[in-house]
Amino acid sequence: MAELSRSAEEFLSWLAVERGRASNTLAAYRRDLLAYEAWLAARGVALDDVTEPIVQDYIAALRAADRRPSSIARALVAVRSLHRFCVDEGRAAIDPTGDVDSPRVPQGLPKALTEEEVTRLIETVVGSDPRARRDRALLELLYGTGMRISEAVGLSLGDLFLEEGVIRAFGKGAKERIVPLGRLARTAMETWLGPGGRPALVPSRWARRGDSEAVFLNTRGGRLSRQGAWGIVRRHGDAVGLGDRLTPHVLRHSCATHMLDHGADIRVVQELLGHASIATTQVYTRVSTDRLRAAYDEAHPRARRSGNVRTHGQ
Repeated sequence: MAELSRSAEEFLSWLAVERGRASNTLAAYRRDLLAYEAWLAARGVALDDVTEPIVQDYIAALRAADRRPSSIARALVAVRSLHRFCVDEGRAAIDPTGDVDSPRVPQGLPKALTEEEVTRLIETVVGSDPRARRDRALLELLYGTGMRISEAVGLSLGDLFLEEGVIRAFGKGAKERIVPLGRLARTAMETWLGPGGRPALVPSRWARRGDSEAVFLNTRGGRLSRQGAWGIVRRHGDAVGLGDRLTPHVLRHSCATHMLDHGADIRVVQELLGHASIATTQVYTRVSTDRLRAAYDEAHPRARRSGNVRTHGQ
């Protein structure tokens, strides 16, 4: 198995310890850096000897391999971050990526579901057995709070404050935030946690430390994994014909889009979703063109479609 250089390993340790990056993020950085250092090794180039033309050649090689712009941009972030770390730590004199431009990534519009499609999705979950209660609670939670799938499966019982109607979520970089819980999501969560729900899946002996505190359990009594939760969303999406349109992240998109459609302040949505920058949240405003048109027609004196527009001299 290929190994990373000492500098790269220490860089990843720094990301984990000092920056608190999530395990999924660290795994992605590791994959990109393994590919980068393998490419350098095949050309007999040491990490300390990398120059700007070599980085440009690497990007060209990724393009030649038909990598998507988003994938190339992500790989360059890992490479750039590694070289900057080496400079900051005194391991290198210059950063060869300093003048390298990032590939332009086309920004697609999030494909939010309609409110009717969300209703149909959740209504596909029928029955009162533990599995149905869990699935209904998970779908209501993902749509009702806009939580990431990793945040949902990472919830522990101590993160729930159902009487107050809030949940404590831990986002990227282990950043904590308080998320309000709507009426339907709260009801679904109470039903799942009550008799006949989660307690029915509790095993006689917990297989792993920490599973006993997990909010969502699989049918074997362990903490529901990210992949398991993804499968739940996909299974019920297939049942209503949503197919590949539906992912857990689409429910997050839909939560944000529908809130903005109904007049929520963008900074409130930013706080709800746990976005560090409001620029990340602003992408959701682009999908609400109907709301934009309605607001424009209502507010601009020369856009109103009903009544006469007063002009000078009248």
